[in-house]
Amino acid sequence: MKLSNMLGVDTIEADLKAKDKNGVIEELVDLLFKAGKITQKEKVLDAVLAREALLTTGIGYGVAIPHARSDEAHNIDDIFNRSMQGVGSNSLYENDTAIVVAFGRSAQGIEFNAVDNAPVHLIFLLIASGEGTSLHIKALARISRLLKQPYIRDLLKNAKDAQSIIGIIETEEAKQM
Repeated sequence: MKLSNMLGVDTIEADLKAKDKNGVIEELVDLLFKAGKITQKEKVLDAVLAREALLTTGIGYGVAIPHARSDEAHNIDDIFNRSMQGVGSNSLYENDTAIVVAFGRSAQGIEFNAVDNAPVHLIFLLIASGEGTSLHIKALARISRLLKQPYIRDLLKNAKDAQSIIGIIETEEAKQM
């Protein structure tokens, strides 16, 4: 699984406008909607905010990974804009589970209730459909593993644009494979 295969320039915001956690989540959900990755942004937003209310996804070191998957309350599987053959490019599809990812960067930092109480600068939003949790967990682990290296976080913080961000992720993933 490659994170770089799940991101596109249309799902990356290198200069987030939002100033708070909910605004950032809304901005990233809107990116997925505008990119055609989801069709019902309000339902996705509600699912992510409900998950975030349970426990912060600010994992420390300036990183947050807000995420949601389908359950009885939020059937994300019906929200995805995909055909019976699977999802389009920059998505991952396996065993009736689809994953889409958006990335945002905040220069000023966002209060995210992170475990280390530090402002968050790098935010990966992950949305999974379907009942399976394996792919969802693998995607979360992939993001966490990539961002545990301080130099990678620094590279992403200083990248000039969305294409550069994808290039950094591709390069670093190649080193780890």
